[in-house]
Amino acid sequence: MSSIDILDRPAFLEITWNDSESNARGYVVINRLVRGVSSGGLRMRAGCTLDEVRGLAQAMTKKEALHLRDGQLYIPVGGGKGGIDFDPHHADALAVLERFLVDLHPVIATIWATGEDLGVRQTVLDEIFARRGLGSCIDAVKPLVLDPVESEVRLKRGFNTSAFGIAQDELVGGLGVAQSALTAIAHRGQQPSEIRAVVQGFGSMGGATCLFLSHAGVRVIGVVDVDGTVMDSNGLDVEHLLANRDHFGRMDRTNLPEGASASDGSDWLSVECELLVPAAQSSCITVENQAQCTAQFIVEASNLPITPEAEVLLADRGITVIPDFLANSGTNAWWWLLLFGDIDGTWEQSESMVRARLAELTTQVITSAQKAKITPRESAIEISRANLALLLRTEGSR
Repeated sequence: MSSIDILDRPAFLEITWNDSESNARGYVVINRLVRGVSSGGLRMRAGCTLDEVRGLAQAMTKKEALHLRDGQLYIPVGGGKGGIDFDPHHADALAVLERFLVDLHPVIATIWATGEDLGVRQTVLDEIFARRGLGSCIDAVKPLVLDPVESEVRLKRGFNTSAFGIAQDELVGGLGVAQSALTAIAHRGQQPSEIRAVVQGFGSMGGATCLFLSHAGVRVIGVVDVDGTVMDSNGLDVEHLLANRDHFGRMDRTNLPEGASASDGSDWLSVECELLVPAAQSSCITVENQAQCTAQFIVEASNLPITPEAEVLLADRGITVIPDFLANSGTNAWWWLLLFGDIDGTWEQSESMVRARLAELTTQVITSAQKAKITPRESAIEISRANLALLLRTEGSR
C-alpha cells in the first residue's frame, strides 16, 4: 500500500452500539491495527457522533506513530476510539457505561486497549472492570509485553504515585501540553513571564496544564469550566482552584481565590492573552468565532477543538496551532512507556520523560514546518505518516 494514503483510507472497523435499556448509542472505531492492536480512550457526552469518534480514532493513529523511537521497548500500536452519546451527568450514566463495557468487552479484550477520556474517569473504568470480572481495559496490549509480572509492578507503582497532591496519571497529560506550549514560546524567543494564558477546561488535562504553566511562570489569567469563566488579570492561584474542584473539573464558586471573579464564560475566546489552551470540547473554535481569538499560540489539549476551516483562517492571521495529537500525547506515551518498561513509574522518571519527549517533538514539528513553509499540523502529519508506514512494514497488521 502507498504511504500517501496510509492515514486517510477508511477505518479498519466501525461498530455502532445501541443500549438495551435507554436511548444511549455508542461507537467504537478501530482506525488502524499495528501489531494486531489499537489504542485510544472512551468518552461520554451528549451528542457524540460516529463522525466524531472516527476523527478521534484517526488522531490516535497519528499520536501513536509520532512516538516511534529506535531503542525503545515500547513500539507504537494502532489508533482506536470509543464514544457514547449520553450525558455523563445523568443519573443513569454509570449504568449505561457499564452496559457498554460489558457488551464491547470482546473488542476491548482483543484489539482495543482503552482508558479515560472526556466524561469518563479511569477510576470508574477500573472499578467496573474489577467488579464485572472483565480483566483490564488494556488487556489487548498485554500479550506484547515481555515480562507481565514486572509490568504489573510498574503499573501499580505508576498509578499509586502522586505529586502536588494529584495522582500522576492525571498529571502527565497536562504536563505534556504545558511543555509543548513552553517549547513553542521559547522557540519564538519569549519568556514564560511574558505570557498570559487562558485554559478552557479544568479536568485532569486542563487542570494539570494550568498547574505546570503557572509553575513555569506563565500567568494563567482565565480558566473555563461548564459553569463559566474564572478570571484574574494578575494570575490565578491555580493550586487553590485545583483544591476546590469536583471530579468533573467544576470550580467551587463559593471558594474562589482572592482577586478572582466569575462570569458566565460566553466571552472566553476573546479574552486578551498570548496562549490559549482548549482542553474540553471538540469543534469549539470555528469559522464563525475564530476571529475573536487574540492569542499568539493555541495548544490543543482536547481532541479536535478547532475545525479544519477555522485553523486555515487562524494560520492566515499568524496564530501558531500545536495540534492535539502531538500536544496531548503525554498520557498515551506515559501509559505505554510504563507498561513496556522504558520508565519505572516514579514521578521523577515520568516527569523527565514527558518533558523531554514533548519538547523534542514540538521542536521537531515547528522547525520542520518553518523550513517547509507549512503548518505545524501538516508537519506533524508527515512525521506520523512516515512512521506509520515504517511500523506497518516492520511490525505488520493493517
